[in-house]
Amino acid sequence: MQSGWTYILTNKPYGVLYTGVTSDLAARMMQHQAGTGSTFCRKYGLKCLVLAERHTTIIEAITREKALKAWQRAWKIRLIEEGNPDWHDLFEYIAQP
Repeated sequence: MQSGWTYILTNKPYGVLYTGVTSDLAARMMQHQAGTGSTFCRKYGLKCLVLAERHTTIIEAITREKALKAWQRAWKIRLIEEGNPDWHDLFEYIAQP
């Protein structure tokens, strides 16, 4: 079975947040970087990957995405800051070969 990722994008620290799910995080981020990701991300310039969680199956990733989307904004910010307190763009770390 295919693995999956949940991720959160933003346009700046404490800015607009977007929660997504994908089976190929690097390819999906390339879409967002090129402006061919979701309409919502294009509208708000969401290209900064601030949270990425790997899951064993895509089903687990989809379940986690649904849960995250139901979370309050403050909970998402706390989750981001637990693993990425300076809101660095994590894409540069996963884009490495």
